[in-house]
Amino acid sequence: MGRILAIDFGTKRTGIAVTDPLRIIPGGLTTVATHELMSFLAGYFAKEQVDRIVVGHPTNMNGEESASMQQIRPFVDKLRKQYPEKEVIMFDERFTSVLAQKAILDAGIKKMARRNKALVDEVSATIILESYMNSIHYKK
Repeated sequence: MGRILAIDFGTKRTGIAVTDPLRIIPGGLTTVATHELMSFLAGYFAKEQVDRIVVGHPTNMNGEESASMQQIRPFVDKLRKQYPEKEVIMFDERFTSVLAQKAILDAGIKKMARRNKALVDEVSATIILESYMNSIHYKK
């Protein structure tokens, strides 16, 4: 059984989170420049077994897809084409940035570090992964 990797896709930066090999604990991995994302993933997949990729699916409050889906959908299509052996899932990411900022604040991170958008992206990816894991756990 391979890891589950989550992606909080952004136009400039992309947050990445991953589970442990037993798929028990989600954790932030890193934030990468979006233009380097595919090469980062290729390198990571060469070192680690990943069976499932969860990509944040941004929607508006009314349930409609947000404008950022214009960049995310081609990325997801490219992932599915380049890695057909991996299951690629889109998962609702509403409120993850807000939850990430709250989690960072609650963790006592100093004010200057809280302004680090890369940290927010990584924590957002972790929240997407944790939410996804909870959703499949409760479906069983």
